[in-house]
Amino acid sequence: MFADTAVIDVRAGKGGDGRLGFRHEKYRAKGGPDGGDGGRGGNVILKVDHNLNTLSAYRSSPKINAEDGQSGGANRMKGRSGEDVIVAVPQGTQVYENAQLIADLDAVDAEVVIASGGRGGFGNAHFTASTRQAPRTAELGEAGEAKKLKLELKMVAEVGLVGLPNAGKSTLLSVITNAKPEIGDYPFTTLIPNLGVVDHHGHSLLVADIPGLIEGAHAGKGLGDEFLRHVERTSVLLHLVDGLAADVVADWGTIAAELISYGRGLADKPRLTILTKSDGLTPSDLEAKLQALTTATGGQVYTMSAQAHRGLDEILDAVWPLVETDRAAREAHIAEAAATITLSDLPGAAERWSVVSEGERAWRLHGEKLEGFARRTNFESEDAVRRLQDILHKTGVSRQLKKLGAQDGDRVFVGDHAVEWSDRLPGTR
Repeated sequence: MFADTAVIDVRAGKGGDGRLGFRHEKYRAKGGPDGGDGGRGGNVILKVDHNLNTLSAYRSSPKINAEDGQSGGANRMKGRSGEDVIVAVPQGTQVYENAQLIADLDAVDAEVVIASGGRGGFGNAHFTASTRQAPRTAELGEAGEAKKLKLELKMVAEVGLVGLPNAGKSTLLSVITNAKPEIGDYPFTTLIPNLGVVDHHGHSLLVADIPGLIEGAHAGKGLGDEFLRHVERTSVLLHLVDGLAADVVADWGTIAAELISYGRGLADKPRLTILTKSDGLTPSDLEAKLQALTTATGGQVYTMSAQAHRGLDEILDAVWPLVETDRAAREAHIAEAAATITLSDLPGAAERWSVVSEGERAWRLHGEKLEGFARRTNFESEDAVRRLQDILHKTGVSRQLKKLGAQDGDRVFVGDHAVEWSDRLPGTR
């Protein structure tokens, strides 16, 4: 069954907890700290599989979980990292979270870590220092990312076929490519998008045929709104008009209006108008319909007979320069994007933080790195809480709190937890 949308729940693995432990050696009552670090939680990775052309495997809204990391062991043994989960998707899959596009897997070898595994917590062996020979602090493993995602498949094709039902789109696809679409002399023969590859004078083009559109398709009538997304990526549209129709101009206008109403740049794409089934028209009828369409479109109108293979080379000759131009523009855009540095790429971006008031004697600390420390802190351990307070001092948070008017004993929320703030360094009076 063909499916081009799906909703999945993904959860990356939790990082393993760091171990709090000490060596037990013969003839030595108290050995040194030997607690190992926890392993990283497994990632959830979306990866393009060229053998797939549908999202049907994920229509039942599955839950996809990566493996948790193992806790640290004795003798400073690091816990094993959790196994990553690879989720195979067809090329052209777009990923949305909260209606925002977060990934577009439009390349043959594309893959993306869509949910990152949690970092393993440090064992107490990690915290040894000349002034701290027996630390009793071990971190908890960080939770892995959990997301509810919507997947949408947009076929990756360079040429899209549009038109009313029974305009001849599937027939054209079958004679110029290797595709084998269902063909019938009745409307809505095509119920799913079809792809085919055409080789023309040494050039290879990917062509997509979508189910026929009707008036109101952009708003949900017929099958159009479900499938128009599959021609959004195309370089050029071939707008097919049934030559045997009573009013070819009206038929052309219906599709033109739907492309405008749908938006997303479809109406702005290069579009060739093609009068199909020309072998079924008398010379005078053909001339009259060509003239009417030329006047309505304001551009060249091509004619074709798929049955007699007439007009196909002329159409493909006109298509290739448009595709070539668009390919060059896309490659230039990719190169430019690759050279762009975003804020998150800058050194120290992850260490930035801010403090805001949350009412009387309460404050909220925002900052990716500091919130990560809080998530890994075992708040049942006095030593671990003291370490977090020490971090707030060393990073300048305490200085900023004092500047904002914070007092000893105020609560500072970091993530889901709160610590009691003091202007004094932990362990001092």
